[in-house]
Amino acid sequence: MPSALATPTLETERFILRPLVRDDAEALFPTLSDPEQCRYLWQGAFETVETLGDWLCDPDWNGRSWAAIEPDSGRFVARLVAVPTSERQSEVGYMVAEHCQGAGIATECTARLMQYLFEEEDHHRITASTDPRHLASNRILEKLGFRREAHFIQNAKTHLGWCDEYYWAVLASEWNSRAV
Repeated sequence: MPSALATPTLETERFILRPLVRDDAEALFPTLSDPEQCRYLWQGAFETVETLGDWLCDPDWNGRSWAAIEPDSGRFVARLVAVPTSERQSEVGYMVAEHCQGAGIATECTARLMQYLFEEEDHHRITASTDPRHLASNRILEKLGFRREAHFIQNAKTHLGWCDEYYWAVLASEWNSRAV
């Protein structure tokens, strides 16, 4: 069932987060066609822009996707998602284009998305999950104020087989958007 919630345009200091569109697959393809970049994802590397576009814009997916764009150049830098998991709760995720990694984009854009979810949509809790080996992503979540609630052993069936999974969460009462 598609998400009934709107995907609003949001802004950070450096980026505009607008609803992701199928044409964004072209900009994300160099990253998501690289097996090394897809190592910690559920889905393996995509072979064509068309299959990536189908996956990004699946009409039956219940989440919302944003494209983080540089306002001056219009350059695509990241994809962010929010997937409802239960009442007033969502799981967030992010993927930064390979040529932009290491510049604080995931932290900045995810912080803005969390601010929106907590302050505008009145979320009670936001979660995230990662592969324990994905050190950069785990550091981002710690920086954003998430606490690791669980380490599930061989819990996630991915393109690489059964993998461990960290489960992270932050409550609205713990959120301090000014701390990020």
